[in-house]
Amino acid sequence: MGRKSEDLEDFGRFAEPSLLILISLAERPRHGYAISQDVEDVTGYRPGPGTLYGAIARLENRGFVRALESTGDRKVTYELTAAGEKALRARLAAMASVTQIGQQRLAGA
Repeated sequence: MGRKSEDLEDFGRFAEPSLLILISLAERPRHGYAISQDVEDVTGYRPGPGTLYGAIARLENRGFVRALESTGDRKVTYELTAAGEKALRARLAAMASVTQIGQQRLAGA
């Protein structure tokens, strides 16, 4: 406990929602509903509120995202941190490598 990972691998079953949130925030800061809508626009999957805000809390706890000052509309806007960008880049690079190997193996099948 208390260990901070610099990657998303140890998020286990929570890795996919976390990854999608980081991808959404890589474009610009967003509030929860806007993140959910962006994820749905990109993937066709709309995370439920429990999944979304649970993943945001875990990302915030790791220092991968941070809440910005509220503007009074009660919507909390989140932004990607430098650590979040680093974790996202690492995860996407790992996924690209696995994707490339998978594509090569399918081509040979």
